[in-house]
Amino acid sequence: MEEIIVKLFEGALNNLDYRWIVALMAVESSFIPFPSEVVMIPAAYMACAEGRMTIPMIIVCGTVGALIGALVNYALSYFLGRPVVYAFANSRIGHMCLIDKAKVEQAEAYFDRHGAISTLIGRMIPAIRQLISIPAGLARMNLLTFIAFTCLGAAIWNSILVGIGVASHSTMPKEELISTVSHYSHIIGYTAIAVVIAIIAYLIYKARK
Repeated sequence: MEEIIVKLFEGALNNLDYRWIVALMAVESSFIPFPSEVVMIPAAYMACAEGRMTIPMIIVCGTVGALIGALVNYALSYFLGRPVVYAFANSRIGHMCLIDKAKVEQAEAYFDRHGAISTLIGRMIPAIRQLISIPAGLARMNLLTFIAFTCLGAAIWNSILVGIGVASHSTMPKEELISTVSHYSHIIGYTAIAVVIAIIAYLIYKARK
């Protein structure tokens, strides 16, 4: 798996532009497994190194792509319904996409516990991020609310990954970035989650105070 991530990362560093960011993040946000780290981090690194792209536009494109992929999951779940969704999760193709019944049930349980806001928070949780749109579609969540929460959650997540890319440019060469991110991609994900939790906790504290 690490070798695959390395190849994806090398390709991203050499070929990324705004269109590819939208397309790859749409794939990442759908039911097809694809790590967002190999898109947003190298894009930010390239923006600092070459100046062909800007940080704000990278975040915007990443968020638009994430919304497109989320809307695909939402629409399929909304129109096909629970029996078809679970049949796909239990199929060979579903397993190839790293989806199974347990993961869909986990996403549904998370949505049931937290309601509509789970589409915001869930965008930043591994194993939930790509699938949280499915229970939203099954529950026929209000589309405008779904879009707003999805965009906000995706923008926060992408901003954190972009921040890592910007910081990496000043601390390591391209070759070291490839090996570091591919080897520690899971740690990067959990670190980003910790940052998000800290931000949310601070906002709640300020609101109550």
